Amino acid sequence: MTTQERIADLADKLAGIEVITKPTILRAKSRDFFWFSPVLKDALDHVEGDALIRPESKDELRKVLAACFELDIPVTPRGGGTGNYAQAMPITGGVVLDMTGLNRVISCQGGVLHVEAGALMGDIETHTHAEVGQELRMHPSTRETATIGGFVAGGSGGVGSIRWGMLHEPGNILGLEMMTMEAEPRLIRIEGPEINRVHHAYGINGVITEVTMPLIHAEDWVDFLVSFRDWDSVVASSVEIAGYNSLHLKELAAIQAPAPERYFTRHAKFLEEGDHLLLAMVAPNSAESFQTIVNRVGGRVAYRSDIADAADKKGLPHLHHLCWNHTTLRAIKTDPDITYLQLGTRAGDIEGSARDIARLFPEEIINHLEFSRGADGVRAGMLPLLRFTSKARMDEVIAALEDIGIQNWNPHAYTLEEGNYRDPDPEEKVFKARHDPKGLLNPGKLIAWETMDYRYDPAGGYVVADLQAKP
Repeated sequence: MTTQERIADLADKLAGIEVITKPTILRAKSRDFFWFSPVLKDALDHVEGDALIRPESKDELRKVLAACFELDIPVTPRGGGTGNYAQAMPITGGVVLDMTGLNRVISCQGGVLHVEAGALMGDIETHTHAEVGQELRMHPSTRETATIGGFVAGGSGGVGSIRWGMLHEPGNILGLEMMTMEAEPRLIRIEGPEINRVHHAYGINGVITEVTMPLIHAEDWVDFLVSFRDWDSVVASSVEIAGYNSLHLKELAAIQAPAPERYFTRHAKFLEEGDHLLLAMVAPNSAESFQTIVNRVGGRVAYRSDIADAADKKGLPHLHHLCWNHTTLRAIKTDPDITYLQLGTRAGDIEGSARDIARLFPEEIINHLEFSRGADGVRAGMLPLLRFTSKARMDEVIAALEDIGIQNWNPHAYTLEEGNYRDPDPEEKVFKARHDPKGLLNPGKLIAWETMDYRYDPAGGYVVADLQAKP
């Protein structure tokens, strides 16, 4: 049976549920922000699904998964498509499963949110602000267009991590519901340690249908842009500020010059040439204390949202649209030769790690640090902008960084293992087989499903057997 025949058969089995095959729609819904990476763009730009289906209920979802299972059609779940290493791209074809039809806020009581996976995070917070005066602990920089299920399935942290840590840490996800892909799909409640088998797994082992997360008191966050004339100073000041448990922060990032003046175009009127920036979102009751610390460490408050006049604020994007992966997005839109890396700092040596990168790659890397917290205290992940000339040169840079103890969480690879700095995990394969026995959910993303012999390579380059051939 040809692909077209199988899709036609699927449409017959799903009478009453629209099966979309219009090429322009399929093209758009088969992509995410994979083009941040020139390597992924070259490898995956041709990739497209064979049909798009947007279920409006769990009953419809169950029918779709059962029919695709019967016909051996791969299924790739998708939320808002805001991921940036092909988490939601159907690299082996099949059905793109648009989950945005399941978008109800089920309840938000007692500091707990219970919501369907396809709800947009911005819409969720509009609802919770109005109903209970609360908000999510954290969200990605793509808050307005990302779904909560997509954030759980593809994200790792974001705005809010400076206070609450990364998404996988205890208490940040309270529970998940997911549907299996079998002849008779089951709804399963995932709690406790097994949550992290589903979180950041790209939907390879179940389709997330509901999410339960904690809520916190909603704040009228004050945006600060603080400039420094010296990169070491902004990093050291950020480390100090991150260490104060007494400050109520939602975001803390350090952006190296010349990124602010080149890429933060709407904020350029507040900046001076050569400014390095500290970005912060601060609760109103911590704003004056934050200002006092900034004054002491020699920073210049270039912009503060609670005292800025209306003319200065007009047309400015939210501060979260300057940080996390939005920093990279702004850079690429201005300069298409820019890509990025995802790096860890050496344990206990945030300042030295940033200093070494600036020393080794002054012409190729503009650094960007995002601060978070964990059981071991203050942490920083790096999302540096990299001037891309070739994959071979990028691999040399990555190898040099590895040599000085700086790990590369590879954003230029589409497999789970390469993006998470690890070898195949046999338990992950067992967990997937229990819920997706044919391996039809988002195939090609789990190396362990194909082989257990792979060993992690910081340069990436693993090619799955069933990757769509270029035309």
